[in-house]
Parts: sequence; C-alpha cells; structure tokens
Amino acid sequence: MKTDLTVAGFLFHKNKVLLIHHRKLNLWLPPGGHIGKNETPDEALERELKEELGLEIEILNRKTVPMGGNIKKQLAVPFYVNVHSVGGHDHCCFFYVCKSKNPEKLKINENELKNFAWFSIGGLNAESIPEDVRSIAIEAFKAFNAERASK
Repeated sequence: MKTDLTVAGFLFHKNKVLLIHHRKLNLWLPPGGHIGKNETPDEALERELKEELGLEIEILNRKTVPMGGNIKKQLAVPFYVNVHSVGGHDHCCFFYVCKSKNPEKLKINENELKNFAWFSIGGLNAESIPEDVRSIAIEAFKAFNAERASK
C-alpha cells in the first residue's frame, strides 16, 4: 500500500490546542499536510500552517547538538509518530507541539477548512473529536506542559 509522509501540529495558545474541521475529510484534526519533495518535516509544518491558518509558528522540542561536521540544520523532534489509513493509502505522520508567533492573524483557508476551534484538555471529550485525535491531543498537552516546565 502507498504510504505518504505527513506532518501535523498541535498548536497551543493560552493552554488550549487548535483543531481544524477539514472540509474534504469532514473531521476535526490538527492542522498539517504532506511533506514535499526536498522539504524537511519542519519546513512542511511551517508551510502547511501558514497556508491553512495564516500563522507563523515555533515548533517546540528542539534538541541542540553543537553544530559542526556535516550538520546543516537541527530539526524538532516529534512527540509522536504513527501510520494511519486515509482511505486508499496510508499516512506516516510526524506529530509536533508548537505555538503561534502571531495568533491574532489566524484566518482559515476556506478552500481546505470548514472551521477551527481552540480546545481545553476537557473539551477534547466532545463527541465530534475522533478517538485517535483525542488520544494524541492529550499526549500533546503532556508534551507541551513538559516543555514549559523545562524552561
């Protein structure tokens, strides 16, 4: 079966996470999309959130190793990775925790998205949130809180 590489970002603001209502899939999901040819996962996530939401982001969970040798850039570490079915093919998805640099500029791309909403951890129990998205979002809250505690 064909497997595409994808990214998704759990975007936090004021201790709530953003989910989007995807027009084509008719599901509440974290924003994200396909990793393009010659694109790193970080670049793909930054591009997708700019295209879908008009936002500049900071991807959290960056490890710093001294630059040198053949290292060109250092990328964020996903807090979770899975392979899931999207109908006729699979997605290998790298999930990241991030925050917006300009949350006041949020404006959805209506060609791709129906709506968006900010969810508290308790709000994720809404019936409209798919079980897998809820479970991964709860892990994103844990990763976000651990990141904040380490600063």
